[in-house]
Amino acid sequence: MKSLGVKPYIFPMPVVLIATYNEDGSIDVMNAAWAGICSEDKVALNLDESHKTSENIKKRGAFTLTVANTKYLKEADFFGIASANKMKDKFERTGLNAVKSEIVDAPILTDFPLCIECKVHRIINDENDFAVIGRIIDVKADESILDGKGNIEFLALDPIVFDQAKSGYYKMGEKVGRAFHDGAPLMKK
Repeated sequence: MKSLGVKPYIFPMPVVLIATYNEDGSIDVMNAAWAGICSEDKVALNLDESHKTSENIKKRGAFTLTVANTKYLKEADFFGIASANKMKDKFERTGLNAVKSEIVDAPILTDFPLCIECKVHRIINDENDFAVIGRIIDVKADESILDGKGNIEFLALDPIVFDQAKSGYYKMGEKVGRAFHDGAPLMKK
């Protein structure tokens, strides 16, 4: 194997949209691939402290996460290109819609079928990192992505993932196995 050095090459990385309120009540949304589940009821965000979103999270103590999808790939990418520190109408330019969450001080992006509402659990801020651990307060899902048992059908969600190595977005594909099952025969050896 060839050594590539220190690189953040774990694939795929989910593309999530972090939504917060600015100090004037306007909506800020940021595209982040360095985010994920870190326990049953928590998410972790690895951000740069200079982002407007980071400032909003510190001030409001809340945010929502939305899984980006192929339908709104252009808007999701724009949220990663444009800076709310420089572009005050960033959210409005996309034509997307949002409502205020009833349980956290953050907006819900209503054009997307899945939203995770979070309150700040802890912020880790040192010379190398600005990481936010958020406690999941609720998950909202549109009926269109739920199966008959009320579980999320992730292919119906049509999520996009990010390839850090080639700066590409990819669509999720087919199911290829069953977790906690396909490896079970190896337990008997």
